[in-house]
Amino acid sequence: MGTDGRDTITRKEKRKFYAGGVACNCTDTLMLVHLSEKRDRVSVVSLPRDSYADIPAHRDEATGQERAAHPGKINGAYAEGGPALSVRTVEAMTGVRVDRYLQLDFRRFMDSVDTVGGVRVCTPRALKDKTTKLDLAPGSHLLGGGQSLQYVRSRHVDTSADFGRIQRQQRFLLAALRRVTKENVLADPVRAARLGRLLVGSARVDRGFSTQQILTLASDLGRLPASSMEFTTVPVSGFSTTLNGSLEWDRAKAGKVFKALSQDRPLTARNSTARLSDPPRFSSPATVRGDTLECR
Repeated sequence: MGTDGRDTITRKEKRKFYAGGVACNCTDTLMLVHLSEKRDRVSVVSLPRDSYADIPAHRDEATGQERAAHPGKINGAYAEGGPALSVRTVEAMTGVRVDRYLQLDFRRFMDSVDTVGGVRVCTPRALKDKTTKLDLAPGSHLLGGGQSLQYVRSRHVDTSADFGRIQRQQRFLLAALRRVTKENVLADPVRAARLGRLLVGSARVDRGFSTQQILTLASDLGRLPASSMEFTTVPVSGFSTTLNGSLEWDRAKAGKVFKALSQDRPLTARNSTARLSDPPRFSSPATVRGDTLECR
């Protein structure tokens, strides 16, 4: 989960990377990541931030009052009950058990990218966003932490809104894993330890990971070929008629995705050559292999 927490970045950084504004204390990014039992396949399912959700009963973090289960957007669960409620909400909506989670705010995201020496992204078309001021020409670009934040936050590049941003986030995740391997970050004890601390965060919060466990996982993932990774976005049917501005999932199609994860089955054939449209269409995006998202 990527939150919009920005209190720890400086005023200068906010101005330079257009990361100011008022935080909603919510999850801007949610990805459900499944690692197969044999550790030979990774499936990533992005959950749009505006998805309609049934938020479970909980104690509100802001008021301390007990709240009954109620409808809301999936990204609002974090504001009401922190990461624990976000996890419970995702579990309730997907039927998939969440064993561990990672949570990154602006500071930790930027510092993680800088620790691995930046992340290389590529685009076949110009990317300009009026809000984040992202401005990338067609081609390949090595982005530092601040520029990377602009890249993964941009949702006004075209009319695809959050679906376009999700597509870029998936490309970025794959590129970041490749960067860790290419730069031998995990072979450098100092850089590896710093990266592990940034990803896991405070030792006072149990996310199911130790620093060493997350580094071991990163090493395992770095050895996987991109063709053994698959990416999709939960299928949606349209906008909700009961909660303004929220997206309804296509329950039948989404159910098949989450059943496959629960049963440790792949989401698409290993020899699939499906590719994402760029910009993506509102209709349910395709499931693609990681090698179709790599820079060429």
